[in-house]
Amino acid sequence: MGQVDNVVSEIDYDAMPTLGDIPRHYARTRPGKIASVYEGRETDWAELDRRSNRVAHALIAAGVSKGERVAFAGKGSDEFFELYFGVAKAGAVMVPTIWRLAAPEIAHIATDSEVRLLFVAPDQFERLETFKGLLPQVRMITLEDGAAGYERFADWREAGDDSDPAIAVEPSEVCLQLYTSGTTGLPKGVMLSHYNILGSREIAEDADMDWARWEADDVNLVAMPLGHVGGVGAAAMGYLNGVRNIIQPEFVPDKVLEALAAGVNRLFLVPTALHMLLLHPRVREVDYSRLRYILYGASPIALELLKEATEVFGCGFCQQYGATETSGTIAYLPPQDHDPQGNKRMRGAGKPMPRIKLRIVDAERNVLPANTVGEIQVLSGSTMAGYWKREAATAEAVSADGWFSTGDAGYLDEDGYLYIADRFSDMICSGAENIYPNEVENAIYGHPAVLEVAVIGVPDAKWGETVKAVVVLKPGAEASEEDIIAHARERIGGFKLPKSVDFMAALPRNATGKVLRRTLREPYWGERERKVN
Repeated sequence: MGQVDNVVSEIDYDAMPTLGDIPRHYARTRPGKIASVYEGRETDWAELDRRSNRVAHALIAAGVSKGERVAFAGKGSDEFFELYFGVAKAGAVMVPTIWRLAAPEIAHIATDSEVRLLFVAPDQFERLETFKGLLPQVRMITLEDGAAGYERFADWREAGDDSDPAIAVEPSEVCLQLYTSGTTGLPKGVMLSHYNILGSREIAEDADMDWARWEADDVNLVAMPLGHVGGVGAAAMGYLNGVRNIIQPEFVPDKVLEALAAGVNRLFLVPTALHMLLLHPRVREVDYSRLRYILYGASPIALELLKEATEVFGCGFCQQYGATETSGTIAYLPPQDHDPQGNKRMRGAGKPMPRIKLRIVDAERNVLPANTVGEIQVLSGSTMAGYWKREAATAEAVSADGWFSTGDAGYLDEDGYLYIADRFSDMICSGAENIYPNEVENAIYGHPAVLEVAVIGVPDAKWGETVKAVVVLKPGAEASEEDIIAHARERIGGFKLPKSVDFMAALPRNATGKVLRRTLREPYWGERERKVN
């Protein structure tokens, strides 16, 4: 539901089956209302529609055809969303990357997705020459004020016509490709369609979920990385519902508190960001009376942190559990299940979203009874179209009858609430960033003193988990913790780096020679109920 001039009205979701239809629709129905605000710069719906039309025409002029990928590197801005909607109108596919990745990792994504255009935000300008060397065939266009010697986005965009490109785009067509790390150490491109992202738009109406309803005067904060489904997906919901979207380049506690004081009343945060806000010295001085909902997710959250957050912010909280492959939320813990005093359900991930089915299975895919731990599987219309050019990996993740295997271990209680117990995969979740040990191990193995290495996640009060490397040195070789971390820093993004390094004489292995990561983890996790933090 939306509210216009104090009159409640329904949002015409049927008019917006694809991402490109969003600015089209609101340019007709609320042209002068503000769609985007970035560092004081406001863009109304009519202008966003015109600019995204120009982007689409500029893409077509550049030879970008339907289904072709277009990459973006950098932090968020209003120009990103002009590009995002323009790519959708052209029938192309947006490939935003996580700005914290190392330059070679971003270049690998651009190469894997076969892009010819890479749009680069100012925070990545110092890497432009590196990108140029790694991606000699890719045309680079720089956002905002631009960089010397490179095309400027605004100039490139304005060369396009502002008429609607009128390219037929079906909801089933892929529009977004997000990269998620794989156990091989190579990231996989998750292909999401317009329907994957927007198909659940009417669920709030069907299920009478107040937290999922938007009002016309809502103000949505976009501060999470746009290379994550939690960032770009949460932003898409704000635009879909036609509200004002305040875009911040990255999460900075001071800036977020300023936005909340200025009237932001909805936002999505990862638990680490929520924790950082609570540690801020001014957090209890801000007036949160306008704040309606904080949605949170992407990694587990500590009960004590959640209790404090509900007490400090005094708004509705809703946990979101999901995956990139499911286009985001598949289970939610509604506001009424949150209590400043704490309760059992606040330790869980919540109940399935409407029209989504969850089940718990054993190793033979037999469905398990309530309160029995097994692998979490989901059946949903929001499940990805597949991994980009990874047919075998797609078939392994999604069964013939559509069940997606999350790789997470958990159980459903007798009321249908989901609880996360552990991970079947070895993935580390640090500050809501997914980190796979093999990626870090590959970055360390090249050190001349390293014979073997295993990487694990260990509990951390701030980040949930941090990366620890366990290293076996070659006979007679010497290396310090600082040496190992410095070597890895040249090869992977800073958030993937080990925060600590232990040295052992040998790694524990099973009879087949596989490293026993669980044995390595045990001293650090001890008697904790959950082996995720």
